[in-house]
Amino acid sequence: MSHRVGVDIGGTFTDFALFDAAGGRMAVHKQLTTPTDPSRAVLDGIEVLLARAGIGLDAVELVAHGTTLVTNAVIERKGAVTGMLVTEGFRDILDMGLEQRYDLFDLRLVFPDPLVPRRLRFEVAERMRYDGGVDIALDLDSARAGARALAESGEDVVALAVCFLHSYANPAHELAVKEMLAAEFPQFQVSISAEIFANMREYERWTTTTMNAYTQPMFDRYLARLEDGLAARGFEGRLAIMTSSGNSLSPDAARRFPVRALESGPAAGALMSAHHGRALDLPNLLSFDMGGTTAKGALVKAGEPLKMYDMEVARVHEFKRGSGLPVKIPVIDMIEIGAGGGSIAEVDERGVIRVGPRSAGAEPGPACYGQGGQRATLTDANLLLGYLDPGFFLGGEFALDVEGAKGVLTADVAGPLSLDAARAAWGVHEVINEDVARAFRIHASERGFDYRASSMVAFGGSGPVHALAIAAKLRIPRVVFPIGAGVMSALGLLVSPLGFEIARSRRLFVEDLDGVAFAGNFTALEAEARGFLDRAGVAAAEQSVIRRLDMRYQGQGYEIEVTLPEDEAPEAAFARLEALFRARYAEVFAETFLEEPLEIVTWKVEAKGPEADLEGTHRLEGTDTGGSGKAADAVKGTRRAYFGDGFVDATVYDRYALGPGAEIVGPAMVEERESTCVIGPGARARVDDRLNLVAEL
Repeated sequence: MSHRVGVDIGGTFTDFALFDAAGGRMAVHKQLTTPTDPSRAVLDGIEVLLARAGIGLDAVELVAHGTTLVTNAVIERKGAVTGMLVTEGFRDILDMGLEQRYDLFDLRLVFPDPLVPRRLRFEVAERMRYDGGVDIALDLDSARAGARALAESGEDVVALAVCFLHSYANPAHELAVKEMLAAEFPQFQVSISAEIFANMREYERWTTTTMNAYTQPMFDRYLARLEDGLAARGFEGRLAIMTSSGNSLSPDAARRFPVRALESGPAAGALMSAHHGRALDLPNLLSFDMGGTTAKGALVKAGEPLKMYDMEVARVHEFKRGSGLPVKIPVIDMIEIGAGGGSIAEVDERGVIRVGPRSAGAEPGPACYGQGGQRATLTDANLLLGYLDPGFFLGGEFALDVEGAKGVLTADVAGPLSLDAARAAWGVHEVINEDVARAFRIHASERGFDYRASSMVAFGGSGPVHALAIAAKLRIPRVVFPIGAGVMSALGLLVSPLGFEIARSRRLFVEDLDGVAFAGNFTALEAEARGFLDRAGVAAAEQSVIRRLDMRYQGQGYEIEVTLPEDEAPEAAFARLEALFRARYAEVFAETFLEEPLEIVTWKVEAKGPEADLEGTHRLEGTDTGGSGKAADAVKGTRRAYFGDGFVDATVYDRYALGPGAEIVGPAMVEERESTCVIGPGARARVDDRLNLVAEL
């Protein structure tokens, strides 16, 4: 078995990629998501993809899967009814939050409600100190009484979060309650904070744990349907679930930690952008992914996507940090914007065009899909502007209704603003471009990333339509459109290694350690992280370990991350720890060094398996790798397209007929089955040896 399949579920479309390591082939597919049962689109789409390739599921060794199901369950509040056992006196932590205002001048601030309502939180008599010592012994009977009250509440509680104070320092009380619940209340799926996120700061630890419990029953059922469906169709290989960090988990591990899959699909796209950047010797990139529902941006520095260990879900205000539910997990650092092909366009109360964050989704979808959609969307606008061929959407399998798109745009946008339909469509298109550019500016500025000397990698069903216009607003000189850009996240799943990351708080001063004690603090973490790979069948010789520390000067409130050299043993790295910290501190805060003791707050270990190889002579099915290098040989015709000053004739090219060296001058559209690259007037693009379309502004 040499075939691998990547599957990425999006809000509108589900994307598929097939990779044949032995035959050197790739094939891709895209079809509408089935929101009522996403596994149906996954299973049906895999069958279509493999049927085209002439193989069966018995020839597939790996199905790598990414999904936004966990995120959507939190945002839409469609998770399980969840209860909580909490340290006595701390029942209201989830309501109190951080007691920080995300907008100092807004007197009508709204915060998302906790996932566990107050009536389903029960206090347990126990108390750990910050150093792991027992302050109040665990009263197991009070935990038992709380669990019994939840079981008899009549609210169909099926998940339970156990969150005790300072359990990161000593998990004994949480583990004892977990053991009791398994024996006496087996109907509950239990998440304990010491296993989900063993770090200090109880509010973030508890929101992460409640989110894990809230989504666990749903994700468990989904994985069971998927595994059963694959097995019924003859699949005997390995199923891997993408996590937000760019690593993959076995299904068993994913069931235990569904919160780690919050951003699994988008993370795959950023991972693939970094892969392309390394191959093209472009170490610094903006990864831009726009699909049917949202747009995602990530920053790639020195060939690797930037990572972080906190994110927010269900923000009340899209761009305001602090307005959502905090989650502490390893995650590729991304900005997410409610901008996609299905984003609904309307005229707001100020009389200006607003696009998103509401989306028409897959059902009913944009009006031009002909499935009953009655609201104007970005896809409707792009169709009217001439960027999309109504007869070649998804390779001609999905005809678009131009008159339907014109009707809703006239009713929702053009009519209220007294514009013609084309001008209104251009306004919708430009609003999205400016929204995405503004989000990139904010995100990059917050990270200290100068994108003006970087390149952009654009992908997703809608990303290549908008990328050059957004790059021009940001003054980015180069945009790379990979072959198969419309399903690149699915391809990114195929380069995601199996891996697991563990972070645990233990505050120690560097001056109190020696090399042996320093290395000893990593030993248990490394064994735990490697255990997940061992159980997934990854040989010890193929595993690698990355060690990181969250450090600070004594008295500081927050930490910076320091990565230890991979080629050095921890004992050897300890001798250079102060120098490593100062170098990292200078990157973040410039050359300001304090005369204070250094403190280690959190110890982190990431164990990884080997990354899959997509290099070599592999080609996308149907592409011309030995073409003449003349763009004229790939011309399909011309189409009238709108670029701000009116309609002009734009040349239309067949992406699959473009060979290396072909040069294109805008205005032009380069069409593939799953997406269209829009090359505006004055822009130039060239096909490189890897069949990437590289546009220079």
